[in-house]
Amino acid sequence: MPDPVQVAIVDDHELVSLAIGALLREQESLELVGQATSVDRLLAAGTDARLVVLDLNLQDGSTPSQNVERLHARGIGVLVLTSAENPFLIREVSRSGVLGIVRKSAAPEDIIAAVTAAAHGQPIVTTEWAAALDSDPDLRSAPLTEREREVLTLYASGLPAKSVARRLNVTENTVDDHIRRIRAVYAQQRRPANTKVDLYQRGIEDGILPYPTRS
Repeated sequence: MPDPVQVAIVDDHELVSLAIGALLREQESLELVGQATSVDRLLAAGTDARLVVLDLNLQDGSTPSQNVERLHARGIGVLVLTSAENPFLIREVSRSGVLGIVRKSAAPEDIIAAVTAAAHGQPIVTTEWAAALDSDPDLRSAPLTEREREVLTLYASGLPAKSVARRLNVTENTVDDHIRRIRAVYAQQRRPANTKVDLYQRGIEDGILPYPTRS
């Protein structure tokens, strides 16, 4: 029998990590060699994993594509687990060279089948991945300037334009101009941002604002 493939889990939900870990321990062809709440912690501890089962939406300020890039730099393949709570993040990670995207709510046998295939370098085509690629393969983050990102961060977080102007030491008219430009950029991408709530969502999608903390 061939040697088992080393697999690690990166997920900041302990119950998910424990459940996936228990499934992996039952497989003779797989060897669980690490569990961590972030890619930073996994790599800092040292790992000989050939595959990482990665939570799409970690709450450590990282983005999915950054995490995949860091793991790939170590020669580690990546299978993504998602709750499908953020379609933009799914589309982002679908273009980052992952081996597959699997729902956390999938049946245990489907998750194990996906991990086993990915551990042997085989891509896993799932509904989530196909939908992400088909929906908008050219979707990209809005090309905002650094100042526009600052304005979006403050304004979409709840501050009125006058307070944003004071914080940035500019006029309120300048802030209004930036907001109009930001909305125009998103409109060009067919990602409307007509309200402050829309702007907040776009900021989350583009990694400008942190994703809300999960309870």
